Amino acid sequence: MIHQLSDVQSSKIGSNTNIWQFCVVLPDASIGSNCNICANVVIENQVIIGNNVTVKSGVQLWDGVTLKDNVIIGPNVTFTNDNLPRSKNINYQLEYTLVDTGASIGANSTILCGLTIGEYALIGAGSVVTKNVAAYSLVYGNPAIQHGWMCKCGQKLVQSKNLVWNCTYCKASYSFPSL
Repeated sequence: MIHQLSDVQSSKIGSNTNIWQFCVVLPDASIGSNCNICANVVIENQVIIGNNVTVKSGVQLWDGVTLKDNVIIGPNVTFTNDNLPRSKNINYQLEYTLVDTGASIGANSTILCGLTIGEYALIGAGSVVTKNVAAYSLVYGNPAIQHGWMCKCGQKLVQSKNLVWNCTYCKASYSFPSL
């Protein structure tokens, strides 16, 4: 479903994807299947979105952003793609950002360009991410720093002995270093 009040120029959109009102999707953007692109989202040409991705309202995905499968981007998350921005600079250096499988980025976070957000990482609302985020990390703050580890199921892990981290919800166990 593509809402009639959106400007969707790309034909590379998977099945069962919804694009709501007031979105702009440029011609070379690629969006997978079963995605939900909420209202007021801008997706530039060099953007790749995997399957089962949710992009909440007010997000701009600039050239160079890749969202892998099962990612959620909260409302008003801001991505960048140029470390030295200047108006009308045609010689800018595009920086690429990867949000890996299953990662979650909380509302109003800012993601600086050229970074990798690891798989199943969770970035808390309002964070400013200035460096790579390890897989399964829980980070938040300004600048965002690690405060824990996350389970693939989305719950915060609890440390037991010998660097083993456990999920009290799904009972999964992981080996991660202490914080």
